[in-house]
Amino acid sequence: MGYLRKFFNYYLSPEKELARKIKSVVGFTPSRLKIFKLAFYHKSMNDKTASDFNNERLEYLGDAILSTVVAEYLFKKYPNKAEGFLTKMRSKIVKRKTLNEIADKMGIDMILTDYSQGNLSKSMLGNAFEALIGAIYVEYGYNTTRDYIVRHVLRKYLDIHELESTDDNYKSQLLEFCQKTGKEVDYKVLSKFKHEKRDRFRIAVLIDGKETAEAEDFNKKSAEQSASKVALKIISAREPKAESAVNP
Repeated sequence: MGYLRKFFNYYLSPEKELARKIKSVVGFTPSRLKIFKLAFYHKSMNDKTASDFNNERLEYLGDAILSTVVAEYLFKKYPNKAEGFLTKMRSKIVKRKTLNEIADKMGIDMILTDYSQGNLSKSMLGNAFEALIGAIYVEYGYNTTRDYIVRHVLRKYLDIHELESTDDNYKSQLLEFCQKTGKEVDYKVLSKFKHEKRDRFRIAVLIDGKETAEAEDFNKKSAEQSASKVALKIISAREPKAESAVNP
C-alpha cells in the first residue's frame, strides 16, 4: 500500500512536483504527502480561516526527537566522555545555527520558498528542518527516523570533530566571564515587532544592571546570542586584561 501511495504521489498526484522536490531533498518519496507539505508550510501563509495550518506542531515534535537521537548518538560515539562533554556537544549540534546550516545544505529553501511569504530567514530553515524530522517520524516511527538522522544528517552534513574544538555559544562565554569577574548578567526584551509577518525581538544585555549591548533576530535565543557576541567584543576592547577570559 505504501509503495502505491509513493508511486501515485511521484507520478500522478496533482502535487507531484512537491513530491519530487521532497525526494531530491530527503532522498525518498513520502507516502503521506500532506504531512510533509505541512512541514514546510510557514505560519506566514496562514489566513484567518486556517490559522493552525503551519509547521509549528511538527517542529515541536521534531525538536524533541532530534534531541533524543543526538543524545543517543553521542552516548555511543564517546563511551569514555563525561556528562558535561556530552551535554555541550549535543547543544552544539541541536542549536539553531547548526540546524540552519544543515537545512541550507539539504536545500530545504527550495521547497520552503513555495510555502512562505517574504524573504526567508535562517531560522525559518532550521525550523522547517525540525518539522521535517517530525514528519519523518509520523511516517516511519522512531527507529527509522533515528537511522535517517544518523546516516543522512549527522554523518553527511556535520564535521563532528570540528565541533569538538569550536565554541560559538557566546551567551555561555559571557556568563562564564561574568562569573569569573564577579559580575551579574541579564537579558531584557527591548521590543517585539512584526517584520515580514514574523515576530522579531530586540534584546539587550545588561551587565551589573547596565545595558552593554543589543541585537535583534526572529527568536529570543538567537537575539540573545547575537547580543552576547557584541557584548564580548565590547568587553575585550574596554578591558584588555580580560581578553584571556573572553573568546568571541
